[in-house]
Amino acid sequence: MVESNKKELNRFVGKGVFPIKYAFTLLIPLRNIFLSPKKLIERLELEDDSIVLEIGPGPGYFSPHIAKALTKGKLVLADLQQGMLDYAKKRIDKRGINNVEYLLCDGKTFNLQNESFNRVFMVTVIGEVKNKEEYLSEIHRILKNEGILSISELAGDPDKMSIEDLKKLVEHSGFKEKQLYGSKRNYTINFVKT
Repeated sequence: MVESNKKELNRFVGKGVFPIKYAFTLLIPLRNIFLSPKKLIERLELEDDSIVLEIGPGPGYFSPHIAKALTKGKLVLADLQQGMLDYAKKRIDKRGINNVEYLLCDGKTFNLQNESFNRVFMVTVIGEVKNKEEYLSEIHRILKNEGILSISELAGDPDKMSIEDLKKLVEHSGFKEKQLYGSKRNYTINFVKT
C-alpha cells in the first residue's frame, strides 16, 4: 500500500500519466491564469457544429465549456483511465450537457472512424505519451482534411515539451503549423492536417 501511494505521488509531482487520486487538483480555478476555458475555445476556432475530440481530459476541466460551445456538434472525451472518464462524465452530467461521448483508449490507437473530427485537442498531455509518432499518426487518420490539431503546454507541467520540439515532432507527422498562441511558458499551437 505504501509503495503504491509513493508511485502515485511520484506521478503527481513528476513525469507520467496523472494519477486519478489527485484529479481534483486539476479542477482548481487558478488554472485560468495559464489557460482559461474561454481562451481555449477561442484558440480552437470552433464552429457550433464541430465534431471535437479531447484527448486526456482528466476530470474535465475544459470539457463542459467546450461541449456547451458545440450547440449543434459533439465532443468525444478519450482517456487511458476509466476513472478520469467517470469523473468528467459526472461533472458534465451534473450540468445537463448531453452532446458528449466517452472513449476508453489504449494509448496506441483510437477505435474511431477515419476523418471523423474537425478538431482534436489536448492540454498538457502530449509529453505523457510514450509512442508520440504512432499517436500522431492515429490523430492524422481520424482528423478531417484541413482539420485542426491543437496542442497546449503549460508552465509547471513536468512533461511539458518545448515549442521547437513539439513543432518538429508534429510537422514530421503530416501536419503544418497554422497558429501559435502565447509564449514559451504557456502556449497553444494549432496544426492543420496536410
